[in-house]
Amino acid sequence: MTAEAPTPHRIATISVLTSPLAQPGGGDAGGLNVYVVETARRFAAVGVQVDIFTRAAAPRLPPVVELCDGVLVRHVPAGPAREIDKGALPRVLGEFADGMLRTRGEYDVVHAHHWLSGRVGALVARARGVPLVQSMHSLGLVKNAVLPGGEGSAPMLQIAGENAVIAAADRLVANTAQESDQLIALYGAAPERVHTVHPGVDLTLFRPGSRSQARARLGIPEDAVVLLFAGRVQRLKGPDILMRAAAEVLRADPDLGHRLVVAFVGGPSGDGQADPDQLTKLATDLGLGAHVRVEPPCPHPELADWYRAATLVVVPSRAETFGLVAVEAQACGTPVVAAAVGGLQTAVRGGVSGVLVEGHDPVRYAEVIRELMHNPARLATLRKGALSHAAGFGWGEAVDRLIAVYRAAIAGVRGQP
Repeated sequence: MTAEAPTPHRIATISVLTSPLAQPGGGDAGGLNVYVVETARRFAAVGVQVDIFTRAAAPRLPPVVELCDGVLVRHVPAGPAREIDKGALPRVLGEFADGMLRTRGEYDVVHAHHWLSGRVGALVARARGVPLVQSMHSLGLVKNAVLPGGEGSAPMLQIAGENAVIAAADRLVANTAQESDQLIALYGAAPERVHTVHPGVDLTLFRPGSRSQARARLGIPEDAVVLLFAGRVQRLKGPDILMRAAAEVLRADPDLGHRLVVAFVGGPSGDGQADPDQLTKLATDLGLGAHVRVEPPCPHPELADWYRAATLVVVPSRAETFGLVAVEAQACGTPVVAAAVGGLQTAVRGGVSGVLVEGHDPVRYAEVIRELMHNPARLATLRKGALSHAAGFGWGEAVDRLIAVYRAAIAGVRGQP
């Protein structure tokens, strides 16, 4: 450490899209929430204070909530004190920025998560004379490439906002090398400002355990073949692909009729919120009603049980900047069948910790699933590989690398004329 690159003492983290106190797995709460909370906890553990600014989205919320020693969640009044559609959030960003600027105290760096937060962060960072570090978490141009003009695609307002934030940021943090390449190729980000920092998982929570005990706690038969989807239920995440693949598996292996369990743990999100019963209806249409369990988002200890109970975790996302679910599952010793897209190609080591599937054809997913179900030795090898691969994704290394990014950003701002 040098005088030109000091360690930050206090960070202003911005999460406009969703509160860090929300339960991940439904609505707009997902990996972003986990990332913000887990990094903040670990920053605090090494003596770096964190204030997380989020919108006051409910009446009578306390202005400040202590998440843990050294981490405060600050509720900023901006727009109505209730949940609003994220399409309306751009209209309250100015009010949000004003609320942040009225907060007393000095910050060494502003770290914004998602483009909406970045719009606020750019204003606050410049007003305070500190650097803006930006994490996008999703990219509209990537989403539009897989959902062209359809439900869930990103509007042009978002694309324009993303471009503005990427241009304004002093440093950009990408979850994977693929995302770094996308920031540079699609948005013209300066390569020297882009840093790749893999997210982590809580390896003390997501760890191997007794499958029998997990299944007993969840009410799953001991001899079941369990295919698990965990996360927000929206088209981008591909829950329909798993449902159709499961129907193909059952068609090809009718003897599985008394053993197959297809579990979806998560709530409707995005376009899925307009049709919260879509999974149940699709299951009925495909003749899978008796085999499907649709469960609400759950706390991490229960989610870890679901991972341990699963035969395979299936992550058929049409786009994914990282794929936290895939790493969490592998940390519990469960192999993953995932789409060979975006960050999943980093989160899953194909052929070692799971199988990466090209394309999104349910028939191909069914073939992969059936092949693994009928090859216990292969499954056992993948379980060992899953544990080994996930062990490299602890939060400690991620936080160390983020602090290095902050140091570089601070030094860069102080070095400007």
